[in-house]
Parts: sequence; C-alpha cells; structure tokens
Amino acid sequence: MANTYTQIHIQVVFAVQNRQCLISNRWKNDLYKYITAIIQNNNHKLLQINGVSDHVHILIGMRPTQSISDLLKQIKQASSIWINKKGLINGRFSWQEGYGAFSYSKSQVPFVIKYIKNQEKHHIKKTFTEEYIDFLKEFKIDYDERYVFKPIL
Repeated sequence: MANTYTQIHIQVVFAVQNRQCLISNRWKNDLYKYITAIIQNNNHKLLQINGVSDHVHILIGMRPTQSISDLLKQIKQASSIWINKKGLINGRFSWQEGYGAFSYSKSQVPFVIKYIKNQEKHHIKKTFTEEYIDFLKEFKIDYDERYVFKPIL
C-alpha cells in the first residue's frame, strides 16, 4: 500500500508436538532455509532463525499485510508437510498447537538476534519451558500453566 511505512519486529517461538526432540542437526539448516523462503515469499524479512531439537525461534521484520497467526499457520503447515514428505523422522512430524509472539523495538533487535543465535548455549542451563515462561513473565502476559505447551509424554 502506498505511503505505508512500518517497523515491526516480532520474535515467534513454537515447539515440536509434545516438545519431542525431533529436529536433527543433520537437517535443521535445510528446515530453516525452507522456513526462511516462506517468510520471504510472504514479503516479510527474516532477521534470525535458530532453535534446538524441540523448538524454533524466529525474528521477523513483519509487513502489516498479513497477520502473525496466518503467517505461523502457513509456516507450521508447510514445514510439517516438507519434513514428512522428505521422511526426515521415523513416524509423523507435527508442530505443537500455538506459539509465542513478542514484539521488540529497533534498538533491541541486535540483542534478540544474539539471543537466537545462541540457543544451544542457553539451553545448557535452561529448559524450553523455563525459557518460555520467562518470556511470558518478562512481557507481562497472563497465562495458564495448563496451556504452556503440552508436556513430553
């Protein structure tokens, strides 16, 4: 849309179904490239993507032409199909329902990028659940612990 100027930085976090450790180091970079293409094809800007075996963090420069929920639905559906068609895991891959989305100012972007780049290091000391609850508390988001991603079965 002409004369529309925005600066919207969103970090999204989402987990593998039941937080299973299914994302392998062998193919995670290909997964990240696939997700990057989805983001770029929707005219958003990928600023950083990384994660560990049970979840992914993505920092996006969002355009106001699409809702976060529509973009995440597309990312999760298409990437699940991609993983399953390639047979990258034994069984069926799916993402957990839901996601976290957190907004940042331009001045915070370098710190968020560094944080996402260092996911492996962060998770030596902190579990995904601890990390996620810290985000919810930091952003003062009311939550019900029963719905903070399902526990591993």
